[in-house]
Amino acid sequence: MLIENEFEVPAPVEQVWRYLLDVPRMLPNLPGAELTEVIGEDSYQGRVRTRLGPVSMQFNGSARIVERDEAGHRLVLDAKGSEERGKGAATMVVTATLARSPRGTTVRVAQDLMISGAAAQFGRGMIQDVTDVLMRDFAANIRDDIGRWSRGDAAVGGAAAPVSGLRLGVRAALTALRRMLRRFFGRTPNQVDTEWRSRR
Repeated sequence: MLIENEFEVPAPVEQVWRYLLDVPRMLPNLPGAELTEVIGEDSYQGRVRTRLGPVSMQFNGSARIVERDEAGHRLVLDAKGSEERGKGAATMVVTATLARSPRGTTVRVAQDLMISGAAAQFGRGMIQDVTDVLMRDFAANIRDDIGRWSRGDAAVGGAAAPVSGLRLGVRAALTALRRMLRRFFGRTPNQVDTEWRSRR
């Protein structure tokens, strides 16, 4: 399953690139993520706690930077983990590409995700919506922290807290609603009514 997101950071490309490579500083900006050990250069262990619908999950695993293109500002991260209290597993290849923009830097993130276990029962739409919410929070946290990082200041707070199921669920539902409205936007009332009736 390929999930793609994009966000802006009001900082120069080189600064954002160096920040993303500082994994111990950058990773806790992802809600629910916690770095537990630095194994070696570009290799890490950690955990991610989140919810999909009524299911709460914690994945323990490892991540490794497998490619870094300094000139093209392209970073590839290979991650895999297993559920702490279940039979689920997840593997993900994350590709982040940076480009200059009028407001600073555009960060494009592609996640090639494979999951099994409890999380696999949810459809692509739910997983996409939850991912969109997490990426928006991740982007906001980076924008808030990158200035402190560039000045050498300590990060605010400690390890990321587990993602609230209710909060995440409500925001994912709103994301799904916006996606549906975008899908219908520009169509005639008859087209919208026909599609709506066919889904009931």
